[in-house]
Order: sequence, then structure tokens, then C-alpha cells
Amino acid sequence: MSSPPPHALSRSTSLSVAELDLAAPDGPVLALRPAPGGPALVPGDVYALVRVDGRPAATVLGAVAEGDDPAEVLAALARERLASAGPRTEAERLAAARPLTRPDLLARARKGLTPPRTSVVVATRERPEQLARALDSLLAQDHPDHELIVVDNAPRTTDTHDLVTGKYADRVRYVREDTPGLAVAHNTGAAAADGEVLAFTDDDVIADPHWLSALTEPFAADPGLGCVTGLILPARLSTPAQVLLESHGGFAKGFAPRLYDPAEPPADEPLFPFTAGSFGSGANMAFRAGALKKAGGFDPATGTGTPAKGGDDLYAFVAVLSAGFRLRYTPEALVWHHHRETWQDLRNQAYGYGAGLTAYLTATLVRRPRTLPALLSRLPRGLAYARTMTAQRGEAAEGGVPGEHGTQHHPWPRSLSRLERRGMLYGPIGYAKARAKARVQAGSRKAAAR
Repeated sequence: MSSPPPHALSRSTSLSVAELDLAAPDGPVLALRPAPGGPALVPGDVYALVRVDGRPAATVLGAVAEGDDPAEVLAALARERLASAGPRTEAERLAAARPLTRPDLLARARKGLTPPRTSVVVATRERPEQLARALDSLLAQDHPDHELIVVDNAPRTTDTHDLVTGKYADRVRYVREDTPGLAVAHNTGAAAADGEVLAFTDDDVIADPHWLSALTEPFAADPGLGCVTGLILPARLSTPAQVLLESHGGFAKGFAPRLYDPAEPPADEPLFPFTAGSFGSGANMAFRAGALKKAGGFDPATGTGTPAKGGDDLYAFVAVLSAGFRLRYTPEALVWHHHRETWQDLRNQAYGYGAGLTAYLTATLVRRPRTLPALLSRLPRGLAYARTMTAQRGEAAEGGVPGEHGTQHHPWPRSLSRLERRGMLYGPIGYAKARAKARVQAGSRKAAAR
């Protein structure tokens, strides 16, 4: 039995999201449960994370009819998926064919190396209900030594302050940052932290209980590691906008670990390190504190909340690699992300991603001019890559539902492609506006301090 093609499914605008635990790739079902915080499974299309011996291994999509045992339906799909030809993306194929540059690192970490002291920073603005859900999951982590810091970014009310200092008093530190911008908030959180490793996630996630340990164990094994990113899966697929986003890969980067080493650029990424989006996302990332400091921290003129619209995480990834540190992607570090729900949300997101991409490239050139020759040498391929990534992929009305990450079963509307490209044209302008605004704000603070 194989996972049905999208046209064979119900084309519903809502899917159940679940976790399926198998004892082994061809083993019995240990458990089937809704995704954390999600509703109970109902007959219809079900999107499931497959775990093998507790570790994320694949996703499957199945149609569960009334009267079917959903565990058996999804387990049959999972066993076939895991027994199939192998890795499903080029990156995973290469990772399987060519061992990681340092294959001993994670093995050593699992043989008793203790994850380093870690500070978890969550930047937020006026979303106390989502924040509470995220903090509850972060307080349930199995990491042996960590602190939680909430950065309240440019608050308009006292809601976040009241939540953190009330419900989470003595368990979560509250820090206020009045300058708007995600990168500024992250820098403020980093300055307040005392961990050897700085982990960052968003207020719209639910973290797996093993997330922080999996994200930070690699630092204990590899002193040259500057950054680790992890797997991001959808917490819900209840609207057409969420389905469309996940159908095109969402935020996930697959189920094969990868090591990116500036001393050994990956052969399958000729634009390395400028395709920073392939490394991970800001909702699930950690940095060695010393590496982030050496790289200059986050660029405060990037990120949500600034005219640049985004790119703060991408800039930091490239900055750390440019400083000579390695970056690892590990799918065992899992968070569940609540995707934006409406079409307007998705339109804003498409434009913001395009703007953030070129804003971070502009930031890299401005702050690291020595990267200019490398960027210019990759420019023709980069333009071709951008055209491909923002190409129209059919009309939404023809769409399906998500299956494997990145298979693009649900076609991408022309309107969103246009917004991505418009965002890319705007990005350098937005970055320039953000830098100018930052200079004015810095001048105002100095004047007020006199």
C-alpha cells in the first residue's frame, strides 16, 4: 500500500495532524496521537509525523475512512515509505551517500557528553495566549541545565509582562526591548543570557520535550560548531493557506542530518553559503554564544518588525559560517509551528520572505564587504535560482494537499509568486530604511541619556 496521490484524497481544506510511533521501520505501532495541542483525529485526510524508536523519520499523508483503524492505515503507509528507495530529496540522497564530515560527533554526544548550559530566548509582541502555550512546552524540556528568557518587543500593553511575571514568576525571566524588530529583540535576549549556547524559538511553536537537548548536544561534541538548526513541522493544517504553505515544504528541511562546513563547501549547493534558507529557520536555531558574538550578532536592521521585513536568521547563519564555524541541521530537534491561517497572512508572508531574502544579502555585503567577490561569482546562478524559486506553479484551484515535504502537490498561485518577486526587489530598499531608522533611534537614545 502506498501513500495516495493528492488527487485521490478528499481535497478538503482541513487535515488532521498526528504523530505515529513505530518500534522499528517495519515494526509494530507504539502510539498514535494528535499533534501537540491539536484536536482529536477524525475520519478524513491525516498528515502524520512518523517516529521510529522515538526519532522523527518521515511524514505520510493518508485518507482514513469512517470505521478504519487510523493507526493501521498510517502505519502501512509509513512502513512502505521507510522501506522505499531511500532519501526523498537531493540533499537527503547526498547525505546518505556521503557521510557527514565528522560522523563521530553526534555518536560521541550520545555517549555521555552533557549538553552545555543553554539560554532559550523567545521574542514576542502582544500574543500572550500563544506565548503561554510555547512557554508551557519549553518548561517541559528534558535539557539538564537551561534558562528561559522572554523579550517583550515594543509592547503596547502590559499583557506579556503580566503573564511572565505572574504565571511564570521565578521560572521565566522577563526582559523588555522598546525598539521594534526581531533582530534587536534577539540581541537584547542574548545580552541578558548566561548560557554557553543561545537557543531561539518563536512564540507560535510547541517544542517537543527533547527539542532543546537534541538542539544543543552537538555543541558538546564539536568545538568548531557555531550553529545548529532543527526540524519544524505544522501544528495544524486547518485552513487552505496552511495547507498550501506546507505543500511547498513549509519550514522543514527534511529528515537527514547535515553538516555545513565552510572549509568543505557542499558540492550540491553551488551558491553556498548564500542559500541560507536551506540551513534552517529562526523558529528553531541555536548558536554557540562565542560564535555569535564573533560574528557580530544579529543585524538590527533585519527581521520582522523592521522595514526590511525579515532575513535576521539568514544573516546570522551566513555570518557564523563566514566567521569560520560549522553549522549542523538535526531533525531530532523538533518544534511544531502554528502556520499563519488566512490568505492575507500568506500574502504578507510571501512578500516578507522575498524582502527578507534580499535584505539579508544586502546586510551581508554592507557588514561583510569581503564577501562581495564570492557573491558576484555566484550571481548568475543566484538569479536563475531566484526565478525558479518564485516561479508560478499552477493555479490554487487545481491544488491538492501536502504529502512529502517539498513535493509541491498543491500548486502555488501566480499572485504569490509576484509578491515574492516584488518583495525581493524591495528588500535592499527596506534594509536601507531600517538602517537609517536605527541610526535615528540610536541618536535619540544618546540625546536622552545626556
